[in-house]
This record gives sequence, C-alpha cells and structure tokens, in this order.
Amino acid sequence: MNTRRSRPSGVSEDRLSRPRVQQAFRSAKLLVGCYVGLSALTLLAIILLRNHPDLVTDAVWVRATIVLATSLLMTSFAARTGRGHRRSYLRLRWASALMLVAIAVIIVVPGAFPLWLKMEQGVCGLLLAGVVVNVHGRELRAAFADE
Repeated sequence: MNTRRSRPSGVSEDRLSRPRVQQAFRSAKLLVGCYVGLSALTLLAIILLRNHPDLVTDAVWVRATIVLATSLLMTSFAARTGRGHRRSYLRLRWASALMLVAIAVIIVVPGAFPLWLKMEQGVCGLLLAGVVVNVHGRELRAAFADE
C-alpha cells in the first residue's frame, strides 16, 4: 500500500497578506524581473557582437546562457513564493545566494571574461544582492516559518 503523507505545501493567506510581506514580495519580484531583463539584453548584445572575438568569447556565450536560464528559474521561484509555496521560497533563497557568489567569482577572476561582461555581472550582482536581502529578511522568514 502506497500512501502519501499529507503536509501543507504552502503558507496561510493570513501570513501572505501582511503588508510588509507583500512589500518584500514586490521588491524581490521587481529585482528578479530586472535581472531577467538585463540577462536577456546581455544575450542580445552578445548575438549582435558575435563577430567580435575580443568582446564575445566562448566563455561569454556559456556564462550569458547560464545567467539567462537561472534568471528565468528565479522568476518561477519568485512567482510561486508569492503564492505561498515553501519549497519555491527555499529555492529562491538558495539560487539567489549561489548566483551572487558565482558573480563575485566571475568579477574577481582575472582574464577569464572581458571587462564589459564583468561590469554587467556587477549590476546583476547588485540586483541579486537586493533579492538576497529581501528573501532572507525577517518578514519573509517569519511568513515561511513552520507553523
């Protein structure tokens, strides 16, 4: 016999509707949206500059593709977090923190990437730092704490 344990997958509407929780959601979603937009624009720039090997290397293609993919995943995590899904909240916390660390590595490793990509990654890092602060903040941690 295969039975599933019933466990709540979400957070109560009461916790989600608190004004500070809603503000934290809005801020995180806005920052993730800006991260997606910047990532998409970067990939578009790479496509347009593809014939300039000094500006667009294989590493740039790979990095930009990974960044766009993770930004889209974070959009999904943020949307589901806004609907009260605990696992998406945890995924958003982990993904934003890990990508922030990866960006820091990209910026400090000498010679691996052109300066323009390091600058773009710096802006992405600032956006993700805002996401990290929001999703690790007191309001969202309290909202997603076990009841």
